[in-house]
Amino acid sequence: MIKFICIIPARYASTRFPGKPLAILGGKTVIQRVYEQVSKVIHDVYVATDDQRIFNQVEEFGGNVVMTSPNHRSGTDRIEEALQHIGGQWDVVLNVQGDEPFIQPSQIETLCSCFDEQQTEIATLGKPFATIEAVENPNSPKIVVDNKGFALYFSRSIIPFIRGVEKNDWLSHYPFLKHLGIYAYRTEVLKQITQLPQSSLELAESLEQLRWLQNGFRIKVGTTDIETIGIDTPEDLAKAEKFIQGI
Repeated sequence: MIKFICIIPARYASTRFPGKPLAILGGKTVIQRVYEQVSKVIHDVYVATDDQRIFNQVEEFGGNVVMTSPNHRSGTDRIEEALQHIGGQWDVVLNVQGDEPFIQPSQIETLCSCFDEQQTEIATLGKPFATIEAVENPNSPKIVVDNKGFALYFSRSIIPFIRGVEKNDWLSHYPFLKHLGIYAYRTEVLKQITQLPQSSLELAESLEQLRWLQNGFRIKVGTTDIETIGIDTPEDLAKAEKFIQGI
């Protein structure tokens, strides 16, 4: 039986939306909504933060929370520190961002099921693109997978290039996959990847997962048909509020 834990990294500082985890969405903070969604599937859930205000809010709604260093380069590094504070024996650690209040139980279950395969060291999710315009967006990384569902590469560019076909027809020739930034790692792998220096591919594309691929780690890609609605800006929050109210 695989033992899972989910750690939700949540910073107060954000260039586009300071204090985002504490923003109110449908009468609850964003971080509480993320916590409650994950808790529908995972029994052991913690928030890892570097801010006392977030720490206090998680305690107020009865959640588990760990204070971590403000100096981490990424959520992955924050999760590794939090895991050391929490202690215990875990097989797999899930990393769900603190701005994903609409993550669905089925997506978490898909991520967990990737570890039924022994070769899986890291897992993430992909969703088929609906339009070629969305594929062209460099803010939506693309994934190319092998025949067993392991990632070959992630890119902000359109991959693969469909030769000899008009671009408007590309979606009918290849199932382009959008990367959703939800991860899970075997605990021993998490320790290893947080000690790696940034790689040339990571620096080129500004995609952390390329560091892991470039160092030979295997990333299993689960697929979902559900679009996650992340909160990156105050405008996103306003849209999410309308969504939650059914407007």
